[in-house]
Order: sequence, then C-alpha cells, then structure tokens
Amino acid sequence: MIILAYKLFGKNGLYAWVAMAVILANIQVMKTIEIFGLVTALGTVIYSSLFLVTDILNENHSKKDAQKSVWIGFFILITTTIIMQITLYFTPHESDLLSPHIQAIFSFLPRIAIASLIAYLASQSHDVFLFAKLKKLYKGKKLWLRNNVSTIASQTIDNIIFTFLAFGPIPFFGQVFEWNIIFQIFIVAMVMKFVVALLDTPFIYWAKKIKSN
Repeated sequence: MIILAYKLFGKNGLYAWVAMAVILANIQVMKTIEIFGLVTALGTVIYSSLFLVTDILNENHSKKDAQKSVWIGFFILITTTIIMQITLYFTPHESDLLSPHIQAIFSFLPRIAIASLIAYLASQSHDVFLFAKLKKLYKGKKLWLRNNVSTIASQTIDNIIFTFLAFGPIPFFGQVFEWNIIFQIFIVAMVMKFVVALLDTPFIYWAKKIKSN
C-alpha cells in the first residue's frame, strides 16, 4: 500500500500514509493479542511502516522531506487526541448506540498519545538523522544496510520508550499491566519490528526504481 501510494501520489501519498498510520497504530495498540504464547499489542506492523516511509523520503528526496513527514505525524496525533477528547465531553442523545464504545477507546488515548508522541518524535527523528548520515558515509551505496541499521536502531529506541510510558507505572496514570505482561509486549514487539525492518528492504528498492522512472 505504501508503494501504491507513492506510485499514485508521489511524496504527498507518503505524507498521507503517515497521517493514516499514526492514527490507526494508536488505536490498534489498545488491543492485546497472543502470538506464540506471548502477549503483545497490535499496531506494531503499521507503526513500523512509518520507518519505511521516512527512509524512502530520505533516499529519493531529501532529509528535509523525511523530517517533514515526522512533523506531519506529530501534528496529526496531537490534533486527533484533542478533537476526540472534546468529543467525549458531549452528552450522547438517548438514541445513541456507540458512545460507550467511543468512550472506551478514546478515553485511553491520551496516555497512548503521550507515550506515542515522545517515542515517535525521538525514534523517527533518529531514523532520519542516522539514515542521512549513513547515506553520506556510504556515498549513496549499500541501501539495504542503511535501511536496516537505521530502522532497527530507531525501532529499539521507540519500543523502549513507548512500552514503558504506555503500559508501565507513571505518575497520574498508574500502571496498565503487570511487569510480566509488559515484558512480553516488549519482546514480541521488538521481534516483530526486526522482522518488518528486514522485510521492508525490497520495498525501498522498489520505491527507488519508481523514483528513477
């Protein structure tokens, strides 16, 4: 879908993907599932796709364009959180059927949003910076290495920050899960992010070919 967005709409398609993925990832992450006997939260895959987007922008366009996508995602997440918190303050009509479900999802969003904003800004900015440094170091060569090193390093930073802030003990919010669940979420998310990082390599080459055409 990222490649299709890029093929059809160029840079704007990638910016649109960032806006969509930031919102969906922060909703999906509220749902926990079990994989290979371990607990994890959804949202890992679509969130990981953001690193592919910034790497494509960095490789095919510029570091400035990649950083712009980071700020777009940052703005979108803040705006969504504010708007949905305002929405929750409205009293539903007696005919309303969905308000309790909206309340259940978005009343938890502020904590997720805070954790995500901090982790997102730190990890994505690191990814943009490291990818640009490696691109300069290798003079535009070894794209597979630059993509994987920058993505995996940045994903590690993101996972540490987000998992602790979203589910661990922090002032005013308390602790969402027991430490054994938090640890499982961290490990499974880390493994999934590594796998996604490795699997997205052919797609950055595909995007590079689209740009050259």
